[in-house]
Amino acid sequence: MTEETKEVEETKAESEGTENEQERRIGELEATLAQLQQQMAEREQEVESEVTALREQLSGAAAKYRTLILATTPEVPQELVTGETPQEVEASFAAAREMVEKVKTQLEAQAEAERVPTGAPARTPPDLGALSPQEKIAYALSHTQQTT
Repeated sequence: MTEETKEVEETKAESEGTENEQERRIGELEATLAQLQQQMAEREQEVESEVTALREQLSGAAAKYRTLILATTPEVPQELVTGETPQEVEASFAAAREMVEKVKTQLEAQAEAERVPTGAPARTPPDLGALSPQEKIAYALSHTQQTT
C-alpha cells in the first residue's frame, strides 16, 4: 500500500502542480486581455477624434465650395444651395441652377407673349374699296369739313 499511496500522492501533487500552472496561465491571459481591451478603448477614442476632425474639415470644405460656386453664378439664390459635403452642395446647386433656367425660360416666354411693338403703327389711309358709293361720298365730305 505504500507504493500505491506514493503513486496517489505523486498524482495528486502533479495535478495540483498542473492546476497551479493552469491558474497562473489563466491569470496571465486575463491580464493580457485587460491590457488589450484598454489599448483597444484608447485606439477607439483616437479614431473617434480623427473622424470628428475629418468631418469638420469636410464641412469647412463644403462651405468654401458653396461660397465659390455661388460667387461665380449670382443668378442662383443662395437659399437653394445646401449640403454638408461637396457632393451634396454640387447636387443642390445643379437642382437650383435647373430651377433658375426653367423660371428664366418661362419669364422670357411670358415677356415675348406680352410684347407690344414699339412706336405707333404705320399710317395708312383707310381702305375705301369695301364702301358703297354713297358711303364714299359721305366719308369724303366729312374729311373735307375737318380739314377746312
